[in-house]
Amino acid sequence: MGKLSDIKVIDLSQFLPGPMMTVMLADHGAEVIKIEPVHGDPARDQAPFDTYDGAEHSVWFANLNRGKKSIVLDLKSEAGAARLRDLVASADVFVEGFRPGVMKRLGFDYDSVKAIKPDIVYCSISAFGQEGALAHHPAHDMAVQALAGFLAVNDGPDGAPVVPGAASADLAAGLTAASAVLMALVGRERSGEGAYIDCAMFDSLLPWCAHTAGSAIAGGPSPRSESQRSLGGAGFYQIYETKDAQHVALGGRELKFARNLLSALGREDLLAQAEAPAGEQGELIAFLRATFATRTRAQWIEWFADKDVAFSPVLDFREAFDQPHIAERGLLVQDADGGTHIAPSIRFAGEQWQPGAIPSKGEHN
Repeated sequence: MGKLSDIKVIDLSQFLPGPMMTVMLADHGAEVIKIEPVHGDPARDQAPFDTYDGAEHSVWFANLNRGKKSIVLDLKSEAGAARLRDLVASADVFVEGFRPGVMKRLGFDYDSVKAIKPDIVYCSISAFGQEGALAHHPAHDMAVQALAGFLAVNDGPDGAPVVPGAASADLAAGLTAASAVLMALVGRERSGEGAYIDCAMFDSLLPWCAHTAGSAIAGGPSPRSESQRSLGGAGFYQIYETKDAQHVALGGRELKFARNLLSALGREDLLAQAEAPAGEQGELIAFLRATFATRTRAQWIEWFADKDVAFSPVLDFREAFDQPHIAERGLLVQDADGGTHIAPSIRFAGEQWQPGAIPSKGEHN
């Protein structure tokens, strides 16, 4: 029995933001009914695949859709629409991720669903929201990041933006939608009333720049990476190349970390630079760049082992997943069939978590 074992969710979302949100609910006991089109969620066919015991699942699909039920419906047919109406009648939450206007054309916009289930919590997830000049503009994650200003500071040494390593707009929307739905469910317990949630990827991502884009938020110029303390303008929040063409990171700007490292390297004279404004630490950065180039990544890992400095080697995913920390925290879990899952980031003390089964397309029709 999970924290959400009495909650029934109808999930019409696909790809990443919606499924991420609803798998968080399923991981904690909610009954999530995934409504798939005839061709299925496209994530099912996105390689790589985890193959075991004759079964084959996209790793992406498995990790975002475990523990759900799959029902295939053609919502343009009367039979499909009637079946969905039946499901809505006993649901607590309704989630959709289509472009604005699609659900109204299908007869399942908020007003239509509320007429069936008056206290429904209805969540729409889209790129730019249900209203506004950009509401119908097509976009996936990177396009949203570009329009929100984030891609401009996701830049390399030459100042040119690069493809981001994390789908931050998608993931921000998933987290925001989950939080909003849970708030609405708490509110419903008190008032008996449902809610409509217009969750936009753009809106969800924007607050994530509060610590870096202060000047722009206040009406001034945009921050530039080379002069911003969290984006590359500070020596102790910086990436450095090692002798073997690997990389390490310093990830803590507190003066105590700077003092510990510079003392160990015999350069206490540079401590004042560590306190200087971002963009004015050129000598410090140049020294650290030259210093880290004198040893391999492995040698630096060993050297830092007894020092209180916010230091980390830059690992690839294979190296990251093979760390003892992953096993110690139980962050990779095998399901009953042998598939591999990343454990939920939300876990409760005293509760044992196991991945739910991966639904085959239409398994629960």
